[in-house]
Amino acid sequence: MKLSSFLVVKAVISLAFGIAFVLVPAAVMSLCGVTLNPDGILMARVVGACLIGIGLVCWFDRSADRNALQGITLAFFVGDTVAFIVTLLGKLSGLMNPLGWAIVAIWMFLALGLGYFRFLRSSAS
Repeated sequence: MKLSSFLVVKAVISLAFGIAFVLVPAAVMSLCGVTLNPDGILMARVVGACLIGIGLVCWFDRSADRNALQGITLAFFVGDTVAFIVTLLGKLSGLMNPLGWAIVAIWMFLALGLGYFRFLRSSAS
């Protein structure tokens, strides 16, 4: 798989979750067994807005030059790794129902993929 293809996958995931968090955050989080109060709904919508921005960066910059892609993949690798750790800790603490493992797996997949393209793959094509 090429980095540009992986960024399209990340764009689709980010945009889908971003739009869902902006429009129906309580419904999305309830699927994982998490109940949001009004403060949580506001924060979920802010996260959704950020995910929309990330998705658009992935989409529009998927064919950027190698130097730009180095920075993009490093930044998203760090963010997705932190998100993986946060969701894993949330799941292990009992905050989420069994569907929470899917969220943990999505962040792990994205972090590992970006880590591969940033650190292991010699070509950012």
